[in-house]
Amino acid sequence: LIYCYRKPKTKRAKRFLEKREPKLNENTKNAMLIRGGNANLTVTEVLKDIYAVKKPFAVMYKRKNITRPFEDQTSLEFFSKKSDCSLFLFGSHNKKRPNNLIIGRMFDYHVLDMIELGVEKFVSLKEIKNSKCPEGTKPMLIFAGEMFDVNEEYRRLKSLLIDFFRGPTVPTIRLAGLEYVLHFTAVDGKIYMRSYKVLLKKSGCKIPRIELEEMGPSLDLVMRRTHLASDDLYKLSLKQPKGLKPKKKKNISHDVFGTTYGRVHMQKQDLSKLQTRKMKGLKKRPAEKVVGPAEDGGALPKKSKSD
Repeated sequence: LIYCYRKPKTKRAKRFLEKREPKLNENTKNAMLIRGGNANLTVTEVLKDIYAVKKPFAVMYKRKNITRPFEDQTSLEFFSKKSDCSLFLFGSHNKKRPNNLIIGRMFDYHVLDMIELGVEKFVSLKEIKNSKCPEGTKPMLIFAGEMFDVNEEYRRLKSLLIDFFRGPTVPTIRLAGLEYVLHFTAVDGKIYMRSYKVLLKKSGCKIPRIELEEMGPSLDLVMRRTHLASDDLYKLSLKQPKGLKPKKKKNISHDVFGTTYGRVHMQKQDLSKLQTRKMKGLKKRPAEKVVGPAEDGGALPKKSKSD
């Protein structure tokens, strides 16, 4: 494929292209939510609730798109490039695979990996009559179940879910901002997704008492088909630029107790020019003159004051 680069004619087009250029610190990943050509009401409601959780870092396509991601990925790659989204959630429904969701991510506008999940039970945000978190709240992610650490497909699904729901990177954290929890449990071949609002109650001390109140959406999922990237491609997608890697500090070592030792290299010193403290005891004495009669035991002549 040959791509023709054209210079932007307006400042707006120039800013648009600059936003899409590679950066050392990439922008927050956006997700696109797409309805399949035969999506039913349940799948549509799931996509709407996930969109409400993911906002403002999400794009919802309301029109139905007749495509099969496991057979042809060109339409997904086209939408990804058009909307600048590296994550996607595709919903469909048919007799063979009812209430079907396909979650995946892109690398260089090509599908890296995607996993197909079936919705067995769904409770929407509207059905749970509790207070909700404000839009754009960064969630805390909790994963329970040994399958997320033992099985390769579940391990990749965990990485995919973290990528999808993690939100923006923040430099600092405040206690009042920790108000939203997404909990994923893998047990008996199913994945249970639950979302809670964190309530900070009075406890009589500085640390508040924490309670979790179910907020929705609530999903019971089962894993179906998977399309995972090869180890080489997956490793390439995780590669960091040299500018982000910490610089190695020379001549610094640590012992088993964590103590830091530094080695200092100094030039050879001339001790004859070393400045010492001025004391009478350290004064240089004049060398004694050796005279002939002194060797025979004779007395040396006294010096006159005029001398």
